[in-house]
Amino acid sequence: MTEQGYNQMARHIREKSWKVALIRCLNKMIVAVVFISYVLLLICLGVTGEYEDLYHSVIVPAVAFVALSIFRKCVSAKRPYEVMDIDPIIPKDKSGSSFPSRHVFSVFMIGMTFLQFSVENGMILMILGVILAVIRVVGGVHFTRDVVCGAAIGILSGLLGFYVIF
Repeated sequence: MTEQGYNQMARHIREKSWKVALIRCLNKMIVAVVFISYVLLLICLGVTGEYEDLYHSVIVPAVAFVALSIFRKCVSAKRPYEVMDIDPIIPKDKSGSSFPSRHVFSVFMIGMTFLQFSVENGMILMILGVILAVIRVVGGVHFTRDVVCGAAIGILSGLLGFYVIF
């Protein structure tokens, strides 16, 4: 998205305060719902004695998350508001670490974790991941490439970790 395109879209969103509030609220709510769902999955696996599934459901996302975080720190790609003259809808004052999106990666990685146990719940999380990806771009905190790569790495990490390695 160009600077002019973003500012035009943001101006349209800011015309109605409820649109800004909706974007900010959905951004936080999706992250919270996914995190809580993941914790509940892990608790259920522990309570039911599915210790091998619990181990895989912790270790695969954890290793992928750490690897992604290290890569992201090394690349240290700038965020849209750092390279363009824009005022992001989602307030953020962090610099760098934009590529790939760790929020979007996490939702897709957790979605892949859920797919092992429930296709329906896994797909719901994937849909939430797509919505979050759009929100992060519209919110001005990520470029499209950041969220697309975050989603792709989450899916590929899940495929590799859950269906190839384990």
